[in-house]
Amino acid sequence: MQALIDAIASASHPADACRVFHGRGGLYPGCEDWTLDWYPPVWVATHFGDTSATEVQTLGDALAARWAQIGQGQPLNWVLQRRQPDGPASRAVTKLMAGSMPEPHVVTEDGARYRVQVLKGQNRGLFLDMAEGRRWVRQHAQGAKVLNLFAYTCAFSVVALQGGAREVVNLDMAQGALTTGQQNHQLNGFNGRAKFLAHDLFSSWGKVNRLGPYDVVIMDPPSYQKGSFVAQKDWPRLLRRLPDLLKPGGRALICLNAPEIPESVLREQLAKEAPAMVVEQRLPNPPVFADISPDRGLKVLVARLG
Repeated sequence: MQALIDAIASASHPADACRVFHGRGGLYPGCEDWTLDWYPPVWVATHFGDTSATEVQTLGDALAARWAQIGQGQPLNWVLQRRQPDGPASRAVTKLMAGSMPEPHVVTEDGARYRVQVLKGQNRGLFLDMAEGRRWVRQHAQGAKVLNLFAYTCAFSVVALQGGAREVVNLDMAQGALTTGQQNHQLNGFNGRAKFLAHDLFSSWGKVNRLGPYDVVIMDPPSYQKGSFVAQKDWPRLLRRLPDLLKPGGRALICLNAPEIPESVLREQLAKEAPAMVVEQRLPNPPVFADISPDRGLKVLVARLG
């Protein structure tokens, strides 16, 4: 655990939510199963698999020691989550180890505010590795009509409106996630320029098309969610529809977070299913998410309808 302990010993006290340590990238031998995130004012440590009582005690002591230096007299709040293998997905077991949780728990990123829930499951309301994708959307949203597919809690919609989007259509089959998305819009003072559709995309193409065409389309599906999207089989039929959604010259943000699928496969599927699309770039991930293999990390492609 030494690399994780060293990261804690040098941790700062940032205002925004961020990842502090990313052992999953494989760059820290012995710490491959650990991550540490900061959702102010709460530290969230995640371990993939079981942990020993000694490891948990060492981690808690390190956090307490550093917090005594940088916490400005505030109590230490930290959460431990264990991800247990469970078929192709994982099951999260989460416990508050010290302190308390704010309610509601609101964090910031680049001036935007988001509700998060770090004690409920492995999806906390804001995916920290997607920070550069959100910055790209903010920078390219001026005057745009935006379609946000698999919208989850609608963080992309918030930043699009921050960037001057004319309208955003958010679609996700989970009404609970969209309700949090609506709360995120209210937190940021946005009312009236976003739609929230609780639909299964694959049975709603007609409605989505009628509301278009769009200047920007965001595709950020789960890598594996039974009954919703399975990356291995569903990406081709998603990409096939993409050109029909876009205005000429429109851009798509194509996001894949499946370590088992390399970037080359996504590019090959795009070339086959949507040959009119031209890949302009792959966005970098935040530096803290560095991976020993770029193909294992989050892959975010920007493609234009030529």
